[in-house]
Amino acid sequence: MARIAVIKFPGTNCDEDVVRAFRELELNVEAEVIWYKDFRVASWDAVIVPGGFSYGDWLRAGAIAARNRVMEEIREGVSRGLPVLGICNGFQILVEAELLPGALLPNESGRFTCRWISIYVERSRGPWLSLILNESRLDMPVAHAEGRYYVDEITYHEISSNRPLLRYKRGCNPNGSAYDIAGVGSEDGSVLGLMPHPERALKILTPRGFNPGGEAILRSIALSLRRGW
Repeated sequence: MARIAVIKFPGTNCDEDVVRAFRELELNVEAEVIWYKDFRVASWDAVIVPGGFSYGDWLRAGAIAARNRVMEEIREGVSRGLPVLGICNGFQILVEAELLPGALLPNESGRFTCRWISIYVERSRGPWLSLILNESRLDMPVAHAEGRYYVDEITYHEISSNRPLLRYKRGCNPNGSAYDIAGVGSEDGSVLGLMPHPERALKILTPRGFNPGGEAILRSIALSLRRGW
């Protein structure tokens, strides 16, 4: 059975939600919360860095966790193709650790944003998106104060031509992200970061009229690991 580590830092608060989501979907994977000091990359088939407020978002969201020794373990795994997903604060951590490009800034509104949104997938590539067709709509909730993705124009042209991207539905950008970007992946898609919360978007949790976008992502990684990603 494939094993997925869900990393918990001081201040992380969505770790148990991720584990519960895998359990409720009965995906035949073992997802387990692992305290950041106890993580060793060789023991796991995939890693999720969940949402929350690691280290209380001191300095800026994700900055302290990104400089923790555990990220060296994760970086080693990434060099060998280990699938890594960063959700909300986890996305901020992966960006701060330079495992993904760009930066995440305070919301344009200056306020915490918590609501359901629609995103669309471009270049469905890698283990986290393996069951998702290009241009598919995924509905998930966001809950963040520092979710405004920023990238300079040169880097944007690079990532928009060769990386998986998730974009907010036009006109529904909740934080002012550049180019409506809600998430970005590595070139092969093995590393993926996104601001919306897939663990909160299962069929049983999704309001009427929305698609349970989280199920597609969690089912994708389970299938990819069974196929030997």
